[in-house]
Amino acid sequence: MRLSYKQVYRVIFATSILWISSCAHLGKSDADAPTLYAKLGGSQGVSRLVDQLIKNIGSDQQIFHYFAESNVTHFRRGLELHFCSISDGPCTYDGDSMQDIHSGMHINEADFNHLVELLVNAMQTLDYSTSTQNQLLSRLAPLRGEVIEI
Repeated sequence: MRLSYKQVYRVIFATSILWISSCAHLGKSDADAPTLYAKLGGSQGVSRLVDQLIKNIGSDQQIFHYFAESNVTHFRRGLELHFCSISDGPCTYDGDSMQDIHSGMHINEADFNHLVELLVNAMQTLDYSTSTQNQLLSRLAPLRGEVIEI
């Protein structure tokens, strides 16, 4: 069976339109994908997460001593800004570096890992999906070396 020039043109045109629309859809889905900040619930969600983490820290005997002398209001503000910034929210973290904040605290690996557990518990308490939890943890993980003192 031979196709006429007009039929070939229509097939190519239809195929091109389908290909372009599918490519546009792929690009659009990435752009329309919610940010981690949105998945955390925006400003209110980040505040709830920070409050839950502070609650967990306050009732934890293993690591509370690291925070006993902290100004809770200052800590909350800094952590909210940090979580907002690291999750692609509209905030810019303007606080000290993690290394400067934790220098001299002699935080060991076990206590660092325990704080991560408290963060995971806070996220579970707030019913964040495992995927959202992993996204936040993967963004925080590179800071590990700035916090632990060997």
